[in-house]
Formats: sequence, C-alpha cells, structure tokens
Amino acid sequence: MSQTPSHDYIVIGAGSAGCVLANRLSADPDRSVLLLEAGGKDRNPLFRLPMLMGKLFQSGIYNWHYHTEPEPYLNGRSVYWPRGKVLGGSSTINGMLYVRGNRRDYDRWAQLGLPGWSYEEVLPAFRRSEGHIQRKDDFHNSEGELTVCRARGSNPLHEVFIEAGTQAGHPKNDDFNGEEQEGFGRFDFTIRDGKRWSTSRAFLKPVQQRENLHVETGALTHRIIVENDRAVGVEYSQDGQTKRVYANREVILSAGTVNSPQILLLSGIGPADELAALGIDTVHDLPGVGKNLQDHVDCVMSWECLKPVTLYDDLRADKLMVSMAQGLLFGRGIVTTFPYEGGAFMKTHEGLESPDIQLHFMPALEKTANLHFPNPFRKKADTENNHGFTMRVGPVNPESRGEITLHSSDPTQAPKILANYLKSDFDIRTMIEGIRMTREVIAQKAFDPYRGQELAPGPDCESEADLIAWLRATAMTTFHPVGTCKMGTDPQAVVDARLNVHGIAGLRIADASVMPIISSGNTNAPAIMIGERAADFILSET
Repeated sequence: MSQTPSHDYIVIGAGSAGCVLANRLSADPDRSVLLLEAGGKDRNPLFRLPMLMGKLFQSGIYNWHYHTEPEPYLNGRSVYWPRGKVLGGSSTINGMLYVRGNRRDYDRWAQLGLPGWSYEEVLPAFRRSEGHIQRKDDFHNSEGELTVCRARGSNPLHEVFIEAGTQAGHPKNDDFNGEEQEGFGRFDFTIRDGKRWSTSRAFLKPVQQRENLHVETGALTHRIIVENDRAVGVEYSQDGQTKRVYANREVILSAGTVNSPQILLLSGIGPADELAALGIDTVHDLPGVGKNLQDHVDCVMSWECLKPVTLYDDLRADKLMVSMAQGLLFGRGIVTTFPYEGGAFMKTHEGLESPDIQLHFMPALEKTANLHFPNPFRKKADTENNHGFTMRVGPVNPESRGEITLHSSDPTQAPKILANYLKSDFDIRTMIEGIRMTREVIAQKAFDPYRGQELAPGPDCESEADLIAWLRATAMTTFHPVGTCKMGTDPQAVVDARLNVHGIAGLRIADASVMPIISSGNTNAPAIMIGERAADFILSET
C-alpha cells in the first residue's frame, strides 16, 4: 500500500460543490488542497452542447448510471438515476437550469435551528458565484465565475405557454430568482457563448495551474480514515492501486446525495445496526446517515400540436449534425439551447405562502428529444403528427422520504437507493391538482391554434382513481435527490449548521445531501451555494 504526501484539505468529489471548494480553499497559496474525483476529465466536446444533455444522461461513461430499488408505490418500477461521474459532477451532464429555489426554503432551514442559512444569509453566496450576462441588481451579480444567461431559444410556443398562463390567472414572471418565484416565464441557464458552463469549467479549469491545488481523477474513495474521533485522511483506489493520503486540517466530503452517505457508511459512520449487519466496524453510530432522502417526482403530460412549429424538424439527426458543428465552432444553432426553456411555479390553493408546483414546458414530444432520421416515404400528415408539446408537472415540496443504504462493504458496488416516490398521499393530491391546473392552462385561448389531442395521460383519464393509477405507472424523477446527510440538531441530523459531521472532528460535508428540506426547484444552484457556504465556514475558522 503506497502512501502519498499530506495536504491541508482533502475534498472528496469534484462536483457542483467540490469544484467551488477547490477554488476557494486554494486561493491562498499557503494552503494545499487535494481534490479526488472518481470519474474522468471533462474533455469530451459533446459536454459543451446543451441540447445533448439527454444523451449524456443515458450514457454510462460519465455517469454512475444508478437505478433505484423497485419502488413500492410506483408499481414496483425501478427508476433510473443518472449522476455525474466526471469533473463537474452532475453539472457536466444536467439540464443547466439555474433555479435557486424559494426564499422561504432557506428561512425554513434557519427556523429549524440552523443559523447562517436564512435567505438573507445565503443570498450573498448565490450572488458571489454568479456571473449573469443580462442581470445585475440586488439579486444578481455579473462578475462571478458561474456564467448564467437568459433562455436562448426562439421557438414561438414558449411565448404561447407564458401567455396561456397569464390567461389562466397566473402572474407573468421574468425572473424566478428575483423578488418572487411564482408565475410563468423562462428559466435562466448556466450556458456561456452557447456552451455548457459546468462548475468544472467555471471554478476548476481557471485555477488548475495553482501549484497548491492537486486534482486526481479516476480516484474512487473507499473510506475516510478516522483516528480518535477525528478524520485524518482518505483511502482510495486509482489505477489498480490502493492509496492513502492524509489531511493536516480537514476532509470535506462533497460526493453528492448518493455517494456521500455511501462513503460515510463504508467508513463506519452511520447506523450501528446496519453497519454490523454488513460486517463493518462502527467508528461512530450516526443513525441519520443515508436517511431523509428527498427528490422531486413529476409526471409527463403531452399534447399533439396542430401546426408544425415544434422542435421536431430541428431535432432531425441530419439537421442536428450541422447544428452541432455550428455550436462547437461558433456557439450558435439549436444545439446551444435546452428544450425545456419555459417554466412556471404555481400555487394549487389560495393562501399558500409560496408555490407548490413546478412546470417544465418543452415545445416537442419526449420522443423527439432522441435523434431521428428523415423518412422520404413518410406522408406529410404523418410528419405533422409527430409535432407536439410536453409539460412536466411535479410538487416542489414532496413529503415522501427514502433512504440510501449499502448492498455490501465493497466500495465498487453501487449502494441501494429507495426513494419511496408517492408514498405520501399529500404528494399524490398535490400532483393531481397540478395536472388539473395544467389542463386549465393548455385550455386557454393562446393555445387554440396549436392544441391538438391530449396524448398523456389522455382525455379519458379524469377521475382521481384513474389519475392515481396513471401516476403510479408513469411518474418519474426530476433528478434532484437531496437530504441524505441533513443539517440539524435532532437525532437524525448528520451535520451541524457549519456542516461539521456530528461526533467526528475534521470532517465536513458540502453538497446537496446536507439539505434538511429540499429546495423549491432545480437543485444545482443550491448545491453550488452550499459549496460557497462551506468555504465561508472553513476560511473563517482558519
């Protein structure tokens, strides 16, 4: 077993939060930082093209390619869970939506006894990272490393969708990250010059020449080394060798909602009974590790479009090849946009303080997102039948909770994921109300020239029983898992308000796993903010 030199800080995981930490902690040349990433480098040029996100999600090359256990409330279906396994983590393969969540999310965290996490306290961390191309005000910054821009697409159905929302009585919203979240509008994206701007590109690449920053890829963490209740190093494998490296100051675990609890459990930190059953010696009995798993569940509604104005023709494989060349060379073309540009946050009931439903609107059918080749023998009418639009509908504050556990003590074996989607009746009722409100939006005058037959769930799926059956058969993830190493002071808490692991000195966790309650919307921006807050805490203490 070989031994490598020690470093002041070891960051496990070069994902959305880990890249931020590597940047901030290595800014002082007197501090040495080691960043360990299980995946490879993000050199593939296809990473840069936003429209190819769907292909990256399906690929197992840069992706952990996880699947849940058979979900008991989804008719026993196993749900696919893509997670980034590459520099930049999931920010290198995700949909690039920049959504911070609702201000009340963070005020709720603070009310749980977590000082430093109210909206007013986290807003500066959001702004510090952000380099918005078009916005600069009390909520936005134009000088941060993370380039953010408005939606770039020009498809007319996005404006039809927004107009229909206002006709249905909802407000129009130009900025979901501004004063208020509620309303219909377009999302912002982490796209720069027509190319994906991951945390690796934003935070890591500009500083990778720092002599005090060391990045190791293909480094699979086996366990955190703990001596006398203090984290002192990390054991990992690389190129077929098992290695150890030691931390002079801290180990920061930023491996994500799945891998952070997995690494803790492999290290003997977690529920003692579960560890004993797998033959793992208990280093510290911490019952909340892997619990409190939350994710945004949603459903996919779709309609035929009566006019050929959708993305169907743009996403033909022959046209897409030309667009890919334009995107890579000049940062232009359909591949430099993301199809789900339209969105909304709605309240299902009057009196709610904040929206409880999120919509993602795409001017295409889900099947169109896959490459398709033209058929010269297809009739024109058949071609038009491929035109449609899609709405993804889901609750932003799900009540259902799942868990991450181990299959075995083997670090190369994927952990067990049980999300328990739709376990809660509250989630089901909220989704059904969201479906009915979405139908009201599509029924508005703005959609009259375009609206064809409802394809899913279909006009005959109307009763509560039918909708529940459809949801259990088709509901899926929005790819936002959080919460498995939650902040708090209760017996299930894993870290405190400064992200220190309870009972283990010199060990922090900084990623979406620390969220006590899921944020209201896409979770990449909050994960980056958590990386910023972790850096604040560490640097203020040194």
